[in-house]
Amino acid sequence: MTLLTAAIAAVIVTLVWYFKDGTNEMRIGTLSLMYWGATLMWLVDAIVEYIELKAAYFTPEPVDMLNDFFLGISVVVLGLIIWLVMFLIKDPKGVLQKRLQRK
Repeated sequence: MTLLTAAIAAVIVTLVWYFKDGTNEMRIGTLSLMYWGATLMWLVDAIVEYIELKAAYFTPEPVDMLNDFFLGISVVVLGLIIWLVMFLIKDPKGVLQKRLQRK
């Protein structure tokens, strides 16, 4: 489930980057790379786990699937938080800088 969650997030963000972020102001490509990196990490984890467990890999317990799903969601949210902090630091439109100068 972690692999699936990260892969879905990576595909969605990549499509948004490809079709909507022509000026690269939002730095969505960076978020896309973070999610693809997470997907690659979970893919390697799945391969190693399959090597260890063989056929048992394909019959996980429902509790394990739920835990993996929550872990995948946590990774996606953490990626969004990192991207948001990076985006606020870069402040491409200068919105944060204008508000701080006003006060």
